[in-house]
Order: sequence, then structure tokens, then C-alpha cells
Amino acid sequence: MLKSCEKTGTNEFTVALSIPGDVFEKAINTAYNKEKGKINLPGFRKGKAPRSMIEKVYGEGVFYDDALDIAFPEVYEAAITEAGIEPVDNPFDFDIKEIGKNGVELVCKVTVKPEITIDGYKGLSAVKAPVEVTDEEVDADIQRKLEQNARIISVENKAVENGNIAVIDFEGFTDGEAFDGGKAEEYELEIGSGSFIPGFEEQIIGHNIGDEFDVNVTFPEEYAENLAGKSAVFKIKLHAIKAKELPALDDDFVKDVSEFDTLDEYKADIRKTLEESKQKSSESAFKNDIYDKLSELVTEEIPEAMVNRTIDNMVSEFKYNVESQGLPFEQYLGYLGMTVDSVKETYKDRALKDVKIELALEKIAELEGVEVTDEDVDAEMTAMAEKYGVDLEVVKKAVLPETVKKELKARKADEIIFANAKAEGEPKKKAAKKPAAKKTTKKKAEEAPAEEAPAEEAAAE
Repeated sequence: MLKSCEKTGTNEFTVALSIPGDVFEKAINTAYNKEKGKINLPGFRKGKAPRSMIEKVYGEGVFYDDALDIAFPEVYEAAITEAGIEPVDNPFDFDIKEIGKNGVELVCKVTVKPEITIDGYKGLSAVKAPVEVTDEEVDADIQRKLEQNARIISVENKAVENGNIAVIDFEGFTDGEAFDGGKAEEYELEIGSGSFIPGFEEQIIGHNIGDEFDVNVTFPEEYAENLAGKSAVFKIKLHAIKAKELPALDDDFVKDVSEFDTLDEYKADIRKTLEESKQKSSESAFKNDIYDKLSELVTEEIPEAMVNRTIDNMVSEFKYNVESQGLPFEQYLGYLGMTVDSVKETYKDRALKDVKIELALEKIAELEGVEVTDEDVDAEMTAMAEKYGVDLEVVKKAVLPETVKKELKARKADEIIFANAKAEGEPKKKAAKKPAAKKTTKKKAEEAPAEEAPAEEAAAE
């Protein structure tokens, strides 16, 4: 039963409530029945001692804590519903004013969802990169297909060259001691692939079959903790040299690797596929920029509990993706030199942004009077059942209608934002004056940071 609800801080309310005597008495009896089997009293068989005797021996309040755990959740839910507040975390700072067979009087603090204001969400603008596919990009895609279909041939009487495949034994040593994961036999290493740590592959070039030699390298500072920044010597034995022999680029090749008959048709299809991919990337980047600007419109303080919950969800998804590939999560983090806490830290900014976007969409739906009917919810649940190939009743049991309604409102608010968003062209770059003979075109490309390889292949980057 709610006694009072007072705002006592940013996103914080102090709630006073009471648990009536009859409700608490019922909870005490439930706690007694749950715990009596564990209690021995002289003169009674285990589990048979009356509640009154147990209370006489151990004190009247012996079951109060358990009873409070039983009675509190239902009373608390009713109290916050009556108060009209929306908690985002468990209540804290409990102060029990009175507890006994006549009931409970207590006060607790509650962290609630922030009330936000938002303005300027219509007409947000961001750069949308133009979609253009060059002949060079088409040729590069074809080159990759040629290499995928290359024939591997043995190289005799020649030293290793860039692009060759060197078949090697290697064993790594630091401070004269072999380290775990630094050894392999007849490993096929493509020279120039950049798959091993910097400086390793280049030192293979120029060696001949049968050579035994050392490769001296230094592990990167961001490598696994036990090897980061250390100098290492790898003992190498070169067993064989292989090379890729590319097929001829003609109509016959096209027929072998695609549904097309001619090279021109194949090139046209590659260009179309690249354009579609670039279009998706452009749209995605545009949307992310709009979301960034939307999140900046939310200036209110966000409860840490909301951010932490989002971070936990992100880590759970990351863990699922890793373990679905058959690799224990903790082991994978060890390869990266990370811990669960350090992973959580990397998600912090993104989680805060996601929470702000969620709050913004909710507020926009309210401001725009977005309505979602029961029919809309039923249609969405039916679509979910069809998508996952399960019975509709399974979806209804797994997903609350209110959750679906909330998602649909956010979706409609999202549509409002992007219906009013403005796409700007890329800013024109000032052309630098260059001698005509040295005219070049440079393109920027964003590259994801390379992930560190498992320790079993410690030489590999």
C-alpha cells in the first residue's frame, strides 16, 4: 500500500509503503512452510516443529526477512503503479520503520526513467555519400574471383617472392625460451598477406627450399599481454614454395564461375552488386549520423542503471556470437588481451547513445500522438511467428503485448524522423594545384582495426 511518493533527486523518488498485517502474516506462514524442513528442535522430528515453537526458540522475527522477500514485490508493484512512476532499476536504500505481525512500514528509493524534452527532431540533416562504382573497383572484384579460382603450382629453383606461398616450420622464442602457441609445422603462409606480425613475412622473401634461418620481430604493443612489445626470434625451415596460377579472364572463365555467358555481362552484374552494397552503406552511414544528432538533442541526465543494462545486453549478444562459433568467451577475450570489464568500457559511449535514442523515439511518439492498436500488435506478432517459423501462440507467450506496442511506436517515430530528415551532398574539396604530369586521385578508406589472432598462431597478427 502506497503511503507517499516524493521526488528527492534527479531521476529519483523516495517511496513510503506499508504491508498490511494480514498480508505479512500470510507471507510469514509461507516462509515457515518453506524453511521448517531445515530446522531441528529437540522433541520434534525434523520438519515437524510448529511455527510457534520455532519462534519461541529462535525469536519472533525468525521468518521476517524471508516473509519480507515474499510479500514486498507484489506490494511494491502496486505502489509504483499507484504513484505513476516508471522504475529503471531495483529499489535501494531500504529503511524499515516498523516490522511485526501487525505489518511492515518501510521507505525506499527508486531510480526512474528520466522525463526528457526534445525539440528540433524534424529537419535533422547529415551527409549522404554519393554512390559511385569505378572501373578499378570492378576489376579488383574480378581479380579476387580469379585468385579464388587460381591453380596452386610448385615453384622450383627460385627463391621466395612476394605473393608466393611459403610452406614452413616455425618456432618462436622470447628471451631464449619457446612460448606457447608459437610453433607450427608445414604451415602455408602467403607472403604479402599481412596475416603475420609486421616484419615476419618480409624476412621469408629471398630464401630457397631447404633453407633454415631466423626471423627477428617485435610483437606489437597491443598484442596479448604475455607477448606485447617483446622481441622474438622465430626458427624457420622452408620446405616448399608455391605460387598461384590465375585462370585466363575470358568468357569461358565467366561461364565457370557465374550464371552469365560473357565477360561484359559479368562485369555489369558485379557493378550492380557493388552499387547496391555501396547504397546500403551510404544509407546506413546517413542513418547513423542522424541518430547521432538525435541523441545530442537529449540533454537530460541519464540514469546509470539504464546505460549498464544496455551494456549488459551488448556483452550478452557479443558473447553469444563468439560462442556460437565454438569458442569459449573468456578464452576469446584472453586472445584479445581483454576482460569482460574492459569490453563493457568499450561499449559505454555507444550504450549511452542508444539509451538516448530510445528515450527520444518514445518522446517523439508521445508528441506526435502516435497510436498503436491491438490489431497492429496482433499483426506484428503474426509476422514474428511467420519469420521464425513458430506457432503464433508461442510468440504470444514469449512476448508481452506492451513490449510489441512500445516497439511499434518507436518504429513510427523513427519513420517521422527520417521522413523529415535532409540528406546533404558531400562537401566539395578544394582542388590542390599540382603539376599535370603528377595528377593523381586519392581516396580515403576507413579500415576496421585488425583483430589479434589466437595464441595458437602467435606469429600471426
